[in-house]
Amino acid sequence: MTDRGGTSHPARGLSDGILRFLALAVIELDPEAKGLLCLEEPENGIHPERIPGMLQLLEDIAVDTSSELSPDNPLRQVIINTHSPAVVAQVPEDSLLVAELKEEVRSEKRFSKACFSCLPETWRAKVPGGPSIVSRGKLLSYLNPVVPEESERETDISVGHGRQQRNAKARKRRVADRDDMKQLRIPFPEGFRE
Repeated sequence: MTDRGGTSHPARGLSDGILRFLALAVIELDPEAKGLLCLEEPENGIHPERIPGMLQLLEDIAVDTSSELSPDNPLRQVIINTHSPAVVAQVPEDSLLVAELKEEVRSEKRFSKACFSCLPETWRAKVPGGPSIVSRGKLLSYLNPVVPEESERETDISVGHGRQQRNAKARKRRVADRDDMKQLRIPFPEGFRE
Protein backbone atom coordinates (compact mmCIF):
# COMPACT_ATOMS: atom_id res chain seq x y z
CA MET A 1 0.00 0.00 0.00
CA THR A 2 1.23 3.49 -0.80
CA ASP A 3 -0.06 6.33 1.38
CA ARG A 4 -0.81 9.89 0.26
CA GLY A 5 2.74 10.95 1.04
CA GLY A 6 4.13 8.31 -1.35
CA THR A 7 5.45 6.02 1.39
CA SER A 8 5.04 2.30 0.63
CA HIS A 9 3.88 -0.03 3.41
CA PRO A 10 4.10 -3.85 3.13
CA ALA A 11 0.96 -5.81 4.07
CA ARG A 12 2.69 -7.22 7.19
CA GLY A 13 3.00 -3.63 8.47
CA LEU A 14 -0.72 -2.87 8.18
CA SER A 15 -3.37 -3.47 10.82
CA ASP A 16 -6.03 -6.15 10.45
CA GLY A 17 -8.64 -3.41 10.11
CA ILE A 18 -6.85 -1.72 7.20
CA LEU A 19 -6.27 -5.06 5.47
CA ARG A 20 -9.96 -5.94 5.84
CA PHE A 21 -10.98 -2.53 4.50
CA LEU A 22 -8.64 -2.90 1.49
CA ALA A 23 -9.88 -6.43 0.72
CA LEU A 24 -13.49 -5.23 0.79
CA ALA A 25 -12.65 -2.27 -1.45
CA VAL A 26 -11.15 -4.68 -4.02
CA ILE A 27 -14.29 -6.85 -3.87
CA GLU A 28 -16.51 -3.80 -4.34
CA LEU A 29 -14.57 -2.74 -7.45
CA ASP A 30 -14.41 -6.25 -9.00
CA PRO A 31 -17.48 -6.88 -11.22
CA GLU A 32 -16.53 -10.58 -11.36
CA ALA A 33 -16.90 -10.95 -7.58
CA LYS A 34 -20.35 -12.44 -7.10
CA GLY A 35 -22.17 -14.52 -4.54
CA LEU A 36 -22.43 -14.39 -0.77
CA LEU A 37 -20.02 -12.57 1.54
CA CYS A 38 -20.32 -13.36 5.27
CA LEU A 39 -18.34 -11.39 7.84
CA GLU A 40 -18.14 -11.81 11.57
CA GLU A 41 -17.87 -8.51 13.43
CA PRO A 42 -16.48 -6.42 10.54
CA GLU A 43 -15.89 -3.53 12.97
CA ASN A 44 -13.02 -5.39 14.67
CA GLY A 45 -9.79 -3.51 14.17
CA ILE A 46 -11.61 -0.49 12.74
CA HIS A 47 -11.39 2.90 14.45
CA PRO A 48 -14.90 3.80 15.76
CA GLU A 49 -15.03 6.88 13.51
CA ARG A 50 -14.49 4.63 10.47
CA ILE A 51 -17.38 2.23 11.22
CA PRO A 52 -19.90 4.19 9.10
CA GLY A 53 -17.45 4.09 6.17
CA MET A 54 -16.97 0.33 6.59
CA LEU A 55 -20.73 -0.21 6.64
CA GLN A 56 -21.20 2.00 3.57
CA LEU A 57 -18.57 -0.09 1.76
CA LEU A 58 -20.44 -3.29 2.69
CA GLU A 59 -23.69 -1.77 1.45
CA ASP A 60 -21.95 -0.77 -1.81
CA ILE A 61 -20.73 -4.36 -2.26
CA ALA A 62 -24.26 -5.79 -2.03
CA VAL A 63 -26.53 -5.79 -5.06
CA ASP A 64 -28.82 -2.79 -5.36
CA THR A 65 -32.22 -4.48 -5.52
CA SER A 66 -33.85 -1.37 -6.99
CA SER A 67 -31.69 -1.61 -10.13
CA GLU A 68 -31.22 -4.27 -12.80
CA LEU A 69 -28.25 -6.59 -12.61
CA SER A 70 -25.30 -5.28 -14.60
CA PRO A 71 -21.48 -5.22 -14.44
CA ASP A 72 -21.88 -2.17 -12.17
CA ASN A 73 -24.50 -3.99 -10.05
CA PRO A 74 -23.42 -7.66 -9.79
CA LEU A 75 -25.47 -10.22 -7.87
CA ARG A 76 -23.88 -10.12 -4.40
CA GLN A 77 -25.30 -10.46 -0.92
CA VAL A 78 -23.57 -9.39 2.30
CA ILE A 79 -24.40 -10.84 5.71
CA ILE A 80 -22.66 -9.65 8.86
CA ASN A 81 -23.06 -10.43 12.52
CA THR A 82 -22.10 -8.07 15.32
CA HIS A 83 -22.46 -7.35 19.02
CA SER A 84 -21.59 -3.70 18.55
CA PRO A 85 -24.26 -1.07 19.28
CA ALA A 86 -22.23 1.29 17.06
CA VAL A 87 -22.79 -1.03 14.08
CA VAL A 88 -26.43 -1.84 14.86
CA ALA A 89 -27.22 1.88 15.06
CA GLN A 90 -25.87 2.40 11.51
CA VAL A 91 -27.62 -0.50 9.75
CA PRO A 92 -30.76 0.36 7.73
CA GLU A 93 -33.91 -0.78 9.57
CA ASP A 94 -35.05 -3.12 6.81
CA SER A 95 -31.67 -4.90 6.79
CA LEU A 96 -31.55 -5.59 10.51
CA LEU A 97 -32.35 -8.95 12.08
CA VAL A 98 -31.93 -9.50 15.82
CA ALA A 99 -30.86 -13.02 16.84
CA GLU A 100 -31.97 -14.35 20.21
CA LEU A 101 -31.77 -17.75 21.86
CA LYS A 102 -35.22 -19.08 22.70
CA GLU A 103 -36.07 -22.24 24.54
CA GLU A 104 -38.34 -24.82 22.93
CA VAL A 105 -39.65 -28.23 23.92
CA ARG A 106 -40.26 -30.97 21.35
CA SER A 107 -40.91 -34.62 22.12
CA GLU A 108 -40.30 -33.84 25.79
CA LYS A 109 -36.79 -32.58 25.01
CA ARG A 110 -35.80 -29.03 25.88
CA PHE A 111 -33.36 -27.17 23.63
CA SER A 112 -32.36 -23.65 22.67
CA LYS A 113 -32.54 -22.35 19.14
CA ALA A 114 -31.65 -19.13 17.39
CA CYS A 115 -34.69 -17.06 16.46
CA PHE A 116 -34.57 -13.97 14.28
CA SER A 117 -36.72 -10.89 14.76
CA CYS A 118 -37.13 -7.76 12.70
CA LEU A 119 -38.31 -4.24 13.41
CA PRO A 120 -41.97 -3.36 12.88
CA GLU A 121 -43.00 -1.51 9.72
CA THR A 122 -40.21 -3.03 7.62
CA TRP A 123 -40.76 -5.25 4.59
CA ARG A 124 -39.74 -8.30 6.66
CA ALA A 125 -42.53 -7.62 9.18
CA LYS A 126 -45.08 -7.70 6.35
CA VAL A 127 -44.09 -11.14 5.04
CA PRO A 128 -46.68 -13.77 6.07
CA GLY A 129 -44.98 -16.31 8.34
CA GLY A 130 -41.87 -14.10 8.43
CA PRO A 131 -39.73 -13.37 11.44
CA SER A 132 -41.16 -12.25 14.74
CA ILE A 133 -41.08 -8.57 15.67
CA VAL A 134 -38.56 -7.05 18.07
CA SER A 135 -39.80 -3.96 19.86
CA ARG A 136 -38.07 -0.66 19.30
CA GLY A 137 -37.81 -0.35 23.09
CA LYS A 138 -35.82 -3.59 23.35
CA LEU A 139 -33.53 -2.48 20.54
CA LEU A 140 -33.18 0.96 22.13
CA SER A 141 -32.09 -0.59 25.43
CA TYR A 142 -29.43 -2.53 23.52
CA LEU A 143 -28.23 0.55 21.66
CA ASN A 144 -28.19 2.76 24.75
CA PRO A 145 -27.57 0.56 27.79
CA VAL A 146 -28.12 2.26 31.11
CA VAL A 147 -24.89 2.41 33.04
CA PRO A 148 -25.72 2.27 36.74
CA GLU A 149 -24.75 5.22 38.88
CA GLU A 150 -21.86 4.56 41.24
CA SER A 151 -24.32 4.34 44.13
CA GLU A 152 -26.45 1.80 42.20
CA ARG A 153 -23.58 -0.51 41.25
CA GLU A 154 -23.38 -3.78 43.07
CA THR A 155 -20.41 -3.93 45.37
CA ASP A 156 -18.65 -7.03 46.51
CA ILE A 157 -18.69 -7.00 50.30
CA SER A 158 -16.49 -9.44 52.15
CA VAL A 159 -16.18 -9.93 55.87
CA GLY A 160 -12.69 -9.98 57.32
CA HIS A 161 -11.60 -9.83 60.97
CA GLY A 162 -15.11 -8.88 62.16
CA ARG A 163 -15.56 -5.83 59.91
CA GLN A 164 -16.86 -5.34 56.39
CA GLN A 165 -14.39 -4.43 53.68
CA ARG A 166 -15.40 -3.03 50.30
CA ASN A 167 -13.85 -4.52 47.23
CA ALA A 168 -11.32 -2.04 45.78
CA LYS A 169 -12.85 -2.51 42.30
CA ALA A 170 -16.10 -0.93 43.49
CA ARG A 171 -14.32 2.26 44.57
CA LYS A 172 -12.54 2.95 41.28
CA ARG A 173 -14.13 5.74 39.29
CA ARG A 174 -14.91 4.77 35.71
CA VAL A 175 -15.22 7.12 32.75
CA ALA A 176 -18.95 6.28 32.67
CA ASP A 177 -19.25 7.61 36.24
CA ARG A 178 -18.20 11.15 35.26
CA ASP A 179 -21.07 13.61 34.93
CA ASP A 180 -19.66 15.01 31.68
CA MET A 181 -19.45 11.52 30.13
CA LYS A 182 -22.90 10.16 31.03
CA GLN A 183 -24.72 8.23 28.34
CA LEU A 184 -27.91 9.68 27.00
CA ARG A 185 -30.94 8.52 28.96
CA ILE A 186 -34.19 8.93 27.13
CA PRO A 187 -37.09 9.60 29.51
CA PHE A 188 -40.12 7.50 28.61
CA PRO A 189 -43.61 8.33 29.88
CA GLU A 190 -44.87 6.19 32.74
CA GLY A 191 -46.28 2.91 31.42
CA PHE A 192 -44.61 3.27 27.99
CA ARG A 193 -44.65 0.07 25.93
CA GLU A 194 -43.71 -0.64 22.35
